[in-house]
Amino acid sequence: MSIDARIADDQPDSFAFTRENEAEAKRIIAKYPKGRQASAVMPLLDLAQRQHDNWIPMKAIEMIAAKLDMAEIRVLEVATFYTMFNLKPVGTYFLQACTTTPCWLRGSDNMMRCIKDRYGISSGETSECGRFTLLEVECLGACVNAPILQVNDDFYEDLDYASTGALLDSLEAGSPLPVGSVTGRSGSEADGGATTLQELKPAE
Repeated sequence: MSIDARIADDQPDSFAFTRENEAEAKRIIAKYPKGRQASAVMPLLDLAQRQHDNWIPMKAIEMIAAKLDMAEIRVLEVATFYTMFNLKPVGTYFLQACTTTPCWLRGSDNMMRCIKDRYGISSGETSECGRFTLLEVECLGACVNAPILQVNDDFYEDLDYASTGALLDSLEAGSPLPVGSVTGRSGSEADGGATTLQELKPAE
């Protein structure tokens, strides 16, 4: 997908941090030595995205570049490299589906098929209702509990077709299921329970 295809056609005329976010941006930048403030680019992009309905307008790219004394193209390069940054509007529920080898071996195809059957969308598309955006991503870093679907900031693990459908039902109802393993698996232990320790302290 080209960079142009990832950037919204309709853009706001301006962007500025709220008073609270401006103070937070200053706090973040102050963590880095003078001349190294460009290291703050990712947290500032995240801050802008959270303020702006989960997507980053080009005016925010320009503003961050000015704050960090960076070329605008350098900020845009970061924003387009990481799939967690959105450069055009997404649904209320941003679904990032991992389909790399561990998740694929554990049935991510069924997870993806459930979403497509429900909303008729593929990677990079938003449902007609506007509430769900799907993006196929690389490893989400929780391979042992594959397959994984990230919904906004939360991970849902051990999904199959039926449990993905149940998760979507809960999102549609505005009452998301508890995060983590949908099968109730504790931590990263095997499906059948712990195998390396004879006794485990019960979770509190």
